[in-house]
Amino acid sequence: MSGKTLFDPYTLGPLTLSNRIVLAPLTRNRAGAGFIPSELAATYYSQRASAGLLISEATQISQQGQGYQDTPGIYTQSQIDGWRKVTDAVHTKGGRIFLQLWHVGRVSHVDLQANGAAPVAPSAIRAETKTFANNSFVDVSEPRALALDELPGIVNDFRQAAANAIAAGFDGVEIHGANGYLLEQFIKDGANVRTDAYGGSIENRARLLLEVTAAVVAEIGAGRTGVRISPVSPANGISSSDPQPQFDYIADQLNALGIVYLHVVEGATGGPRDVAPFDYDALRRRFKNTYIANNGYDLELATSRLDEGKADLFAFGRPFIANPDLVERLKAGAPLAAFNPATLYGGGAAGYTDYPALAGTSAQ
Repeated sequence: MSGKTLFDPYTLGPLTLSNRIVLAPLTRNRAGAGFIPSELAATYYSQRASAGLLISEATQISQQGQGYQDTPGIYTQSQIDGWRKVTDAVHTKGGRIFLQLWHVGRVSHVDLQANGAAPVAPSAIRAETKTFANNSFVDVSEPRALALDELPGIVNDFRQAAANAIAAGFDGVEIHGANGYLLEQFIKDGANVRTDAYGGSIENRARLLLEVTAAVVAEIGAGRTGVRISPVSPANGISSSDPQPQFDYIADQLNALGIVYLHVVEGATGGPRDVAPFDYDALRRRFKNTYIANNGYDLELATSRLDEGKADLFAFGRPFIANPDLVERLKAGAPLAAFNPATLYGGGAAGYTDYPALAGTSAQ
């Protein structure tokens, strides 16, 4: 027995976290005009600031990176100013918050792209999935393959977005390399059939993620840079013929870059943990800094994995939606409220900021 608990403080790079519980990124589709975080977002995140670390909803690095209606951006000054209200509110409560940087790639629709352009991807392979546009779920559009000379611009968009996040007051950023979005589309051979330096071998397919990460590290520092991966998740129609060697290699390379954490979706995103064989402990051994475990965790499983030394921090997603005081409820052994599925995406305060804290806990 290690004697560690989820409620112990934890040192994450230059930060001291109040506990080992992480708010996982949760898309809520409530950004306002200009893809600026809504006025309610500051309340929403500050209500959950008792988590050791908050990771924001996925936030597009450019208009091209958008894949869903009413998701926020981090590429204009107005968006930076909107996010500053969120970070100020979280910091006032003593919380720590990272911004998740997002380019959806092929998981988009022409109606969300400038001038109705096709979404971009490593290869012109349409994803078998839907997105949310024009207030309904629709099939994603046929993508076009990115030209080789466009990739430095993608890298630079991530770098600039990281700089903008720090300008907005975030404590760091998480690069979204999971769930079937652009960086994972390059990583996994079900979406990438390129024959240039970004396709074919596991090294080539990892190249864009690693170039993005290196650029972000150079801009804001390794101690403020995390990466999220989902080795076997089939989210958004993604697939891989070689996940173990692919992600063993990625873990080694990210370790060499010195990033502060690796955030791993274990199993199918939001679904079963045993969707496909994978040795997550191998990633844990290869990556020497903080390992954040994600997917299907409750207090019992997280405590067990912590005691076994299998992870350092544990991300909770949907339990945080209806339980802004989730940390306090878990610590007290209190019951958890259920969320309303009808108000998960879009709308206003209902199902967003109006879930009450348990009597006697600290969320407001």
